[in-house]
Amino acid sequence: MTGLPSQLATIADSPRILVRRPGSPRTPARSVVYWMQRSQRALDNPALETAIAVANTLGLPVVVYFQVISNYPNANLRHYHFMQQGLVDLASALAARNIGFVLRRAPEASLEAFLEEAEAAILIGDENPCREPERWRQVLASRLRIPFWTVDADVVAPSALFNKAYVLLHHFRPHLHRALPDWLQPITPLTPTHPWAPWKPFPTWDPNQDITTGFTKLDRSIGPVDTFTGGTTAALARLREFTTTQLRTYDPQRNHPEVRGTSQMSPWLHFGHISPLTIALEVQRAALRGSVTQAIADKYLDELIGWRELAVLFVRHNPNYDNWECAEPWAKKTLLAHAGDPRPWLYTLPQLEHAQTHDELWNAAQREMVTTGWMHNYMRMYWAKKILEWSANPATAFDWAVTLNDRYQLDGRDPNGYSGIAWAIVGKHDRPWFDKPVFGLVRPMSGERAAQKFDARQYIRQHPPLSTV
Repeated sequence: MTGLPSQLATIADSPRILVRRPGSPRTPARSVVYWMQRSQRALDNPALETAIAVANTLGLPVVVYFQVISNYPNANLRHYHFMQQGLVDLASALAARNIGFVLRRAPEASLEAFLEEAEAAILIGDENPCREPERWRQVLASRLRIPFWTVDADVVAPSALFNKAYVLLHHFRPHLHRALPDWLQPITPLTPTHPWAPWKPFPTWDPNQDITTGFTKLDRSIGPVDTFTGGTTAALARLREFTTTQLRTYDPQRNHPEVRGTSQMSPWLHFGHISPLTIALEVQRAALRGSVTQAIADKYLDELIGWRELAVLFVRHNPNYDNWECAEPWAKKTLLAHAGDPRPWLYTLPQLEHAQTHDELWNAAQREMVTTGWMHNYMRMYWAKKILEWSANPATAFDWAVTLNDRYQLDGRDPNGYSGIAWAIVGKHDRPWFDKPVFGLVRPMSGERAAQKFDARQYIRQHPPLSTV
C-alpha cells in the first residue's frame, strides 16, 4: 500500500478494509481514533480489531468516538432509545478492554475537531452501504489530513470480494460459499499494548443519561417499545434462547408468524449490537453439539448470511435501492402494463398507518410493527404486496412501504428492509410469476393462501385493534 509502513500495509491489505484517504499516519500523534457508527459493539467487531492492530503497530492507545446527531435520516425516538441502551453496554465493554470511549452529541460534537483534540495518527471507521452514510464518508475523506480507513464489519464475507449485485440468491450462493471458509472463523480479540490513559480531560456524555435531551426537532411521536432491549447483552441472551430452545424447530416454524419460531435478531443486527459472525458461529456450535441438525443450521445460515448479504450488495450497487426505479426490467414492464387495472381497494397513507383496511390479517401485521417495533418476515412480504395492490401505482406503493418500514421498525433504514420491499413490490431477487391483475408478473400473495399455511386467526388475536394505533 503506497505511503504506508510495511506493517500497516499488511493490515490494510484485506478485502474488509477500504483506504479512503491514503498516506502515512500523522506524527507526532497520541492516539488512534475509531469513529464508530454502524458497528456499535466491542465483541466480534473487525473495525475495532483493526483499530487496535494499527494502534499496537504505532505504539498508541485506541479511543472510540461516538457522535449522536439530532437529525439522523428517518430516525425517531424509538430508534434513539434502543441505540442508547446499546451504548451503556458498549461503554463498559470498552473500558474492560482498556479502550477509550468518548460520547458526544450535536451541536457541540465535531469529529474533525476531536481528531485534533485526541492528536490522532489515523482514523478508522465503519462501512455502511446506505446513501447518506456513504456520502458522509466521501466528504470526510476529502477534508481530512490524516489517513482514513473504513472496515466492512457487519457482514460475514466482505462485500468487496464480490464487487457486484446479483439478480437471484442462487446466482450469489456459489460465490458466497466459496468465500465462507475463509471468513466464517472466530475473531481473536486483540489486547491493546497501550491502554487508553487520557493526558487531559476529554468531555463525554454519560450514556446512562438521555442522549436526546434538547433535540427539539426529533420525532418523538414514535415512542420506545418494551419488546426489545438494545445492547450486546440483550442480543446475546436472545441468541442463547433461540439456539437452545427454538433453532431445532426453525425450518417448520419459521413461516408461522403466530409462533415465536424465528431468531428476531434483526434489531440488534441493524444497530451493530451483535455481529452476524457471532450468530453464525453459535448456530454452527449448536449443530456440532447435536442440538440441531446440520440441515436446519444450514437453512438458518442461508437466511442470516445469504439473503442478508445479498441485500447489502443490492444497496451498495443500486443507487435506487429505496424507490421503485430499482425494479427488475421485467417487473417494471409488467407493472406499467397493468397500471390502469382497477384497484378494488385504494387506501391513503394515514389509513394504512393506522391499520384501517378491510383486511384484518394485514391490519394485524401493521399493528405488530407499530406496537412492537418488529414484524415477522412472512408478514412483511404479505404486508408490502398488499400495499402494492391497494395503491394507485407501484411508485407510490414503494414509497409508502419504505416510509412505514423506516418509521416503525427497529430494523428499519436497513439494506434488508429495502431489499425485502423491492422483492415484494418490484420483483427484485425473484422471478416472473403468472400474470395477474395489478401485479402483472410480480408474485402475488393472498390472505386465503396465507391462512392455509399458518393460523391466521391466532395471529390476528395476538395483535388486536388498539384505540391509539
